[in-house]
Amino acid sequence: MAQKYTEARKNGNKKWDAANLDRISIAIPKGKKEEIKSHADKHNESINGFINRAIKEAIERDNTTPTQ
Repeated sequence: MAQKYTEARKNGNKKWDAANLDRISIAIPKGKKEEIKSHADKHNESINGFINRAIKEAIERDNTTPTQ
């Protein structure tokens, strides 16, 4: 059975997030969010998971591609 989401749990989650996560806000063209969500859903990912994967893959690709 699911546990209740108490104020103590909420505060604990906020504290953990502050210590372990960085936040980035991005702006995208209108309508793009639904396209991103649809793509993520098709790959059984959240939007956040998809964006993190895309960033990781781009960095790996950029670091293995010679620059001119």
